[in-house]
Amino acid sequence: MPVSHTASEPAWKRRTTSTQWTIWAGWLVGVAIVGYCWKLVSDRTVWFFVTDAGSQALDMAARMVPPKWSYMEVLWWPVWDTLNIATLGTLLALIVAFPIAFLAANNTTPNKAVRAGALFVIVSSRSINSLIWALMLVAIIGPGVFAGVLAIALRSVGFCAKLLYEAIEEIDAKQVEAIEATGANSAQKLAYGIVPQILPAFAGISVFRWDINIRESTVLGLVGAGGIGIQLDASISTLTWTQVSLILLVILATVVLSEWVSAKVRHAII
Repeated sequence: MPVSHTASEPAWKRRTTSTQWTIWAGWLVGVAIVGYCWKLVSDRTVWFFVTDAGSQALDMAARMVPPKWSYMEVLWWPVWDTLNIATLGTLLALIVAFPIAFLAANNTTPNKAVRAGALFVIVSSRSINSLIWALMLVAIIGPGVFAGVLAIALRSVGFCAKLLYEAIEEIDAKQVEAIEATGANSAQKLAYGIVPQILPAFAGISVFRWDINIRESTVLGLVGAGGIGIQLDASISTLTWTQVSLILLVILATVVLSEWVSAKVRHAII
């Protein structure tokens, strides 16, 4: 009885000898690349430290207990700086990202050249990590909270603008056409036809990015950009592990609190 094939099921076809050899050659090249990369890693690894890492980690954990709770009085201000870095950096990024998103969206950009420039700004911002931004800014304007705020802002502009311009491109064009039919000018179409449609997305993006920035701002102090990371770096440098454990607990509590706040806000918005 002949075997019938439906349109959705591809018919079985025997591989030719050349196809089979090509597949095996591909596997051979892949295995060779993995083996070569492993050799490079192995040659640059001191395996004695790797095998001893477990005991070292246990020893470090033992030195961290109990946390130095009295050190908490020193951490209140750095925690406040960390929250300010994340919040102010997010606000600054949103102010810059809002117009850039309109310039990058296909349905609101003035021309292709402007759109290309806006997309370049978005890609540039997203390509560089906040720690790299912080390193450069500390070298330019000096250490402190201001460098941290700018680093968070420069990193967040691309993230916020990308999500926002995608939301702008997905708006209902019929609402804009209805407002345009009333004789509205470009500013009125923007204010009454586009902005109301993207406000929920804008609010969600803002809260989501602020939540991410809380995490990123906790480590900016490692490069001198303010926040609790300065105390973490100092405690690690002086091998004060009981202080390190307390700082890690504070960072964990801060992140959990920011996650709870952002979840509540997003739930209220949606």
